[in-house]
Amino acid sequence: MAGRPEILFPLFASLETLEGVGPKTAEALGGLAIERPRDVLFTLPQAGVDRSRRDSVRAVVPPAVVTVEVTVGAHFPPRTKGRPYRVAVRDAQVEFQLVFFHARADYLQKLLPTGQRRLVSGKVELFDGIAQIVHPDHVLRPEEAGDLPAFEPVYPLTAGITQKGMAKAAASALARAPVLAEWIDGALKVREGWPDWHLAVAAAHAPQTPADLAPSAPARQRLAYDELLAHQLTLALARASLRRGKGRATVGTGALQRKVLASLPYRQTGAQERAAAEIAADMASPLRMNRLLQGDVGSGKTLVAFLALTAAVEAGGQGVMMAPTEILARQHLDSLRPLAEAAGVVLELLTGRDKGAERAAKLAALARGDIQVLVGTHAVFQRDVEFHDLRLAVVDEQHRFGVSQRMELADKGQHADVLVMTATPIPRSLSLAQYGDMDVSVLDEKPAGRKPVATALISAGRMDEVVAHLRRAVAEGRQAYWVCPLVEESELTDMTAAEERFKRLRASLGEGVVGLVHGQLPPTEKDAAMARFVAGDTKVLVATTVIEVGVNVPNASIMVIERAESFGLAQLHQLRGRVGRGSAESTCLLMYQPPLSEGGKRRLGILRDTDDGFRIAEEDLAMRGAGDLIGTAQSGLPQFRIADLERQSALMAVAQTDARRLLADDPALSSPRGQAVRVLLWLMEQDRAIRLMGVG
Repeated sequence: MAGRPEILFPLFASLETLEGVGPKTAEALGGLAIERPRDVLFTLPQAGVDRSRRDSVRAVVPPAVVTVEVTVGAHFPPRTKGRPYRVAVRDAQVEFQLVFFHARADYLQKLLPTGQRRLVSGKVELFDGIAQIVHPDHVLRPEEAGDLPAFEPVYPLTAGITQKGMAKAAASALARAPVLAEWIDGALKVREGWPDWHLAVAAAHAPQTPADLAPSAPARQRLAYDELLAHQLTLALARASLRRGKGRATVGTGALQRKVLASLPYRQTGAQERAAAEIAADMASPLRMNRLLQGDVGSGKTLVAFLALTAAVEAGGQGVMMAPTEILARQHLDSLRPLAEAAGVVLELLTGRDKGAERAAKLAALARGDIQVLVGTHAVFQRDVEFHDLRLAVVDEQHRFGVSQRMELADKGQHADVLVMTATPIPRSLSLAQYGDMDVSVLDEKPAGRKPVATALISAGRMDEVVAHLRRAVAEGRQAYWVCPLVEESELTDMTAAEERFKRLRASLGEGVVGLVHGQLPPTEKDAAMARFVAGDTKVLVATTVIEVGVNVPNASIMVIERAESFGLAQLHQLRGRVGRGSAESTCLLMYQPPLSEGGKRRLGILRDTDDGFRIAEEDLAMRGAGDLIGTAQSGLPQFRIADLERQSALMAVAQTDARRLLADDPALSSPRGQAVRVLLWLMEQDRAIRLMGVG
């Protein structure tokens, strides 16, 4: 594939090619992540100021921005240092003052010559009953009045950049913006009433009313759609290249699966049956499977994944299940073992701890095909790990596994089908942004027999009652988690540190009853403390949030979360999901420090009222915004300049359908629209997509 199209060169030149941008300004713009004229083009105004002409400052109610023509009167320089410089002016109806601090007299006399007319615009305020404008934003000669728009756009700024500077750079970038061929589907564009790209960029930088600044304004929607479409095209190209990679038809006989299901004390949920059928159909097709299994805490993902793994074994192949950490790999092993025994499937664990002869023996058994299902950590990726016939890779991901890693796993050369599991319910718009290259199965029902966790809000003042409750529970043989917000006691916070809490609980509950896990512990100590709790040697585990990921202790039936208001909704939901896994009635106590903020009240209230992870995720998105929701930096979630995933979530689904349809009709992107789309991908810097097209 050739390099960047020539028509885009001006937008990818250096910033200093823009008017008014020298080396210093260019460096300052880096603070807004602006590196080229293209970035200036996609940095839209975030607000606007009404600068329409008034006859007099009387036309507005101070404090407010006003734009009036005035006759300049006398100047009143300050008598003593540090006092303001005042200039008397008169509009059509009333006299008022312009006020300047630290200003040079000669500069002000040139700017505002007595007896001449000037257009001034700024915020008028009342001071001792007299109207005044402190440091007007604009002072123009009457003949320059046309330079001031009636509605002035307000850009995001960073140190060293002024509004004037941003506006000038934007105007200069606009002047360099080429007219590009249309990449949006014609029918969609007409239906939505979207302008052409060039018009849309110009309109977005020249809003006429506050409505033009809203995400719903046609020009902004169109530009947001361009970003989302480019992103979804990249994911669709990734999906297409995975599917082009030879897949293999894996058709199970169902014999082992029937044994697994017969061994269960309960029936599968409808959602589990549906997901299992979707996965079986993907595995049976000659295309390579690339599916996401998304389910809430406790929705039974493990069973669905194991049924898929047994299908691989029934077809004469092998399966692998990968977890992000050793603790989780061991847990998967424990939860899969009874299922594997029921089916007569050979299950083995491979982690970084396997060394020497033991490791060599496992690798030999794997290469011979004696091990049918392997559970492991990233150690499974190592060069010397060879399978006899790998058909299915199941990845248990905690947002650590972006598109590129998924491709790497599939590239292990065995054309294996890939199933990714995630326990984080994500609103649809975000799951499309993050997993748009995948097909998605959702588990949205709780298995029978899972009791809901009783959730209560308790003020921190009632700590003694909580400890007494814990003492009784421990005496009855129950186990509890106690989650603390921070590890070390710092001067800046009054949040009780895990170590302090551990000492106090140990003092009131007795030696040996309480364990401690936090992020600063060496991994071996962390594992040992977890193991003691899992074995039931310690009854209360004091922890920071290291436990939110996948720990399974069925006997633990109490979760105390201290300073619950300082956690995010999704985090609280994940933490609560650590209890309610056994037969005992479980409780989750959300302890908060009054007074609660509005947001804190709303978060804890939602949690008390529902245990539906998807509803909680939608609320979380509405309250916090997309970047926050999954920690954008490490989530692989794209950084959009214009698109707003909360307010424009519906556009993401349209973009995915559109991108997949376009590639189905025009896989080589050689049609006129396909050619336009190539330009869009270069414009949006989707380099990965461009490489994939090269492969195609």
